[in-house]
Amino acid sequence: MIIFRYLSKEILVSTVAVCLALALIFLSVRFANLLAEATAGKYAVNVLFEMIGYRLPGFLQVIFPFGFYIAVLLAYGRLYMESEMVVLFACGISQRQLVLITLVPALLIALVVAVFSFWLAPSGTRAYAQILDEQRNRSEFDVLNAGRFQSLGQGQTITYVQEITNNHKNLNDVFIARDGASKAFPTILLARHGEQLEHPEYGQRYLVLNDGYQYEGQPGTADFRVTHFKSYGQYMPPVVLSGDYTSESDAKPTMELLASNDRAMRTTLQWRLSLPVMVFVIAFLAVPFSKTNPRQGRYLKMLPAFLVFVFYFVFLRSVCGLMEQGKWPIFPGVWVVHGLFLGLGWLMFNWDKVSFSRRNSVPKVVTHA
Repeated sequence: MIIFRYLSKEILVSTVAVCLALALIFLSVRFANLLAEATAGKYAVNVLFEMIGYRLPGFLQVIFPFGFYIAVLLAYGRLYMESEMVVLFACGISQRQLVLITLVPALLIALVVAVFSFWLAPSGTRAYAQILDEQRNRSEFDVLNAGRFQSLGQGQTITYVQEITNNHKNLNDVFIARDGASKAFPTILLARHGEQLEHPEYGQRYLVLNDGYQYEGQPGTADFRVTHFKSYGQYMPPVVLSGDYTSESDAKPTMELLASNDRAMRTTLQWRLSLPVMVFVIAFLAVPFSKTNPRQGRYLKMLPAFLVFVFYFVFLRSVCGLMEQGKWPIFPGVWVVHGLFLGLGWLMFNWDKVSFSRRNSVPKVVTHA
């Protein structure tokens, strides 16, 4: 029992540390990307943290299996390097018992992954999709700030608004400068007031400027046309987003997937089931991979172990893609992949026995003097 608590603590502490490090990396990179897109006017700044929070469960459901895998390699690798594992084996702990001990924290991690995979990640995906829909229905003028020159339309339009009121509906003292497109001349619009109006039937948005002037002409020449207008309206297309979109089935509740016979739904269900199952398979793989000779170094097997996990994950995603396209049968589906890597773990676990039996099966050549 003492050995079980000791090994479980080593694995779980390492798992938490690795998962925290990976989560921080994800949050930093994702927030930097979203901030750059918000600066370009694709997202409103006030929804960035919500978007990250809703996407986090979908990322954690993959991070936990990978973090657990790396944690077992690090924890057991350290025990081999410091000869603690030799002492445990001398006390009667076998490789089989080591695997059984490892499966206990694996069960805990698998339960956590199941909660994320079956409930939290789909709920987060639905909320994330709702935010994306709201952002698509925005106009570029929703990201304007009063008293600042800002670039819109991929740098083709420069705007300045002195005052913004009524939740970005009303604008005062508006300046808009547009680059010339094809044969048109650059255009500058100045208006006292502006407002955003929405078509009641089609939901399209229009920018209506009141009491202003339009200056159209080529800079550096005297060929200018000045037009005074009382009202100037222009259609405002919705914002084109380039974020990480998810399929419709990813946002469906798990119970709805269970009741559906749709191929995409069944594929998503198998993917959600695969993540907790993956934890047990990689636990079986990590034990033989963590076996290290102190003379060879602690990280000798880290690279092949990492590549095996990458192949495992990519193989699963590829089979899911083929299933969704109808190029792979729903049954056996992804379970073939789990079986292959489970077989790889069994082969590595029994490699010494296989090698020994092969050496003994080689006939000996007896020579006579």
